[in-house]
Amino acid sequence: MNGQPLEGRALRTVFAALMLGMFLAALDQTIVSTALPTIVGDLGGLNHLSWVVTSYLLAATVSTPLYGKLGDMLGRKPVFLAAILIFLAGSMLAGLSQSMGQLIAFRALQGVGAGGLMVGAQAIIADIVPPRERGRYMGLIGSVFAVASVAGPLLGGFLVDNLSWRWVFYVNMPIGALAVLIVVTRLRLHTPAIRHRIDVLGALLLSVGVASLTLLTAWGGNEYAWGSPTIVLLGVAGVVVLGLFLWWETRAAEPILPLALFRSRVFSVASGMGFTIGMAMFGAIVFIPVFLQLVYGASPTSSGLRMLPLMAGLLTAAIVSGRVITRIGRYRPFPIAGTAILAVGMYLLSRLSVDTAPWLASVYMLVVGVGIGLVMQVLVLVVQNDARAENIGVATSTATFFRSVGGSFGVAIFGTIFASRLAGELADFPKQVTARLGSGVHLSPEQAKALPQAVHSDFLHAFANALHGVFLFGMVLAIIPFALSWFLREVPLRTTLAPAAELAAEEAPAAATPDERLVSAAR
Repeated sequence: MNGQPLEGRALRTVFAALMLGMFLAALDQTIVSTALPTIVGDLGGLNHLSWVVTSYLLAATVSTPLYGKLGDMLGRKPVFLAAILIFLAGSMLAGLSQSMGQLIAFRALQGVGAGGLMVGAQAIIADIVPPRERGRYMGLIGSVFAVASVAGPLLGGFLVDNLSWRWVFYVNMPIGALAVLIVVTRLRLHTPAIRHRIDVLGALLLSVGVASLTLLTAWGGNEYAWGSPTIVLLGVAGVVVLGLFLWWETRAAEPILPLALFRSRVFSVASGMGFTIGMAMFGAIVFIPVFLQLVYGASPTSSGLRMLPLMAGLLTAAIVSGRVITRIGRYRPFPIAGTAILAVGMYLLSRLSVDTAPWLASVYMLVVGVGIGLVMQVLVLVVQNDARAENIGVATSTATFFRSVGGSFGVAIFGTIFASRLAGELADFPKQVTARLGSGVHLSPEQAKALPQAVHSDFLHAFANALHGVFLFGMVLAIIPFALSWFLREVPLRTTLAPAAELAAEEAPAAATPDERLVSAAR
């Protein structure tokens, strides 16, 4: 970073490349879902199907903090380029896979690149746009996730129907190549000349600890029972290894995650908010398509389209709030309003039933989308504005990391709540019916439609009732970041890219002599 922000056409061109990188990472979280049945039919390996998604998410989550620190140490541009190239290599190899094992491995390679795409794009924005102007760009970055969430399943379905499931991965190549070309030719960033010592042990401990807990949340209640030795071992390993990680980070010369960041109340509060919002958002939203498909009988593609109100609310709120923050220079009202609206939206979702009109369900989803859009990207802006210049990358990655881990925990906890409540609802069903339904948790829409009419109707009511508890828990979770948001201190958004110099200059008395101002700026 040279202290001079990009402007005009140069900024728009670079920002477009960063958006493309973010879009690729977000798209590949969802584009595979509609292709999975076809992939299994071609490659086999049905029992390993979930790993096609899990390996990607796990690798992306684990690599996120590492990219933040590497960007601070080695320079944002080379690390971002490396992430794109790793992602493209994983995409090409995934498309060429000849077995389920190969596909899972190459999806993990994709995930390693995706972690750097998400963090790198947001950190580079911090290098080229002052915080006061950054709100509008963070709003647009937030909109990328909304668009990718809808476009992923639709594009995946189109490619599978008209070309091949392999094009779900090949489609990344031209988009990624364009992003590489723009970043190489248009992006000019300062690369640190200082030699650094990479915290290899810290990176290893963090990766193992996070991987253990992520697998625990992914497998618990699905692959293995919650009390099984595998899940218990993963939980113990995760806690112990992360404890060792925290101990080591207090002694490392250049820690991969500087614990000094948490001395800032702004950073600590924002991280806590990101974690709990991630739990509420990912944990609850994953059940909305299931409701649409089972209760309304919507197809997977149709259920994606019916999610448009939620995405439209997120898109609009993120862009509008970003522009308003840029204009007024204040951010604190938006997390407060966003978390309050999210809590209201979760309560409204808890009122969904078999008899709820589809248009009313759309209104409820719109409210949830607005709440998420007002808060998610603002938290990244908050931690970037608060962090020292040399910690921008690791602060950005930590904020993203807490949100991702919160989402993993949310999906697991909400899944457990749903399974427990559905089991209670089905307890009154005749034994011959429950023998056919099983737990009911993994009943597909096609299997549900095949049930006798009377059983089908009763099952849908039981299913909707079980979801009430899921969304009510989401409302309770949303109240936590709402309470935390009142402790989020308003730090004036800087208007330059040189935080230390500007803050010192702002603290210097207006009437000071040039020599006094020089001494003040040097402090």
